[in-house]
Amino acid sequence: MSLKARITEDMKAAMKAKEAAKLSAIRLLNAAIKQKEVDERVELDDAAVAAVIEKLVKQRKDSVTQYEAANRQDLADVEKAEIDILSAYLPEKMSSEEVAAAVAAAVAQTGAKGPADMGKLMGVLKPQLAGKADMAEVSKLVKAALAG
Repeated sequence: MSLKARITEDMKAAMKAKEAAKLSAIRLLNAAIKQKEVDERVELDDAAVAAVIEKLVKQRKDSVTQYEAANRQDLADVEKAEIDILSAYLPEKMSSEEVAAAVAAAVAQTGAKGPADMGKLMGVLKPQLAGKADMAEVSKLVKAALAG
């Protein structure tokens, strides 16, 4: 079952169970997926759907920090609940050791030598690790690998 189909099935289940918070988060996700499909005139595959989910999770995390800074714990809790619901659709994250091994393998594969090769290296790593690892962390590891 594709990720989009799973999301739709979960939305139906949330409707039947009258889970308002879950239903709201899933509807938001469905709207974001449909918007992306309409904008780009394509049918999104699982990787693209995962990218949409990651974007929504990142937005929620930013909102949580702003709400907590403004002493609005009630709103922060709502955002955290949405993060939990949305995160369930993301693939399992790789450990830092697995990410480091993937970076080392990509360096060996591309023959990257210095910082000028970072773009080439990230081009190889992004399709492999998108959704499975924090790309900011991957970027730091790549910079460290190319610096030393």
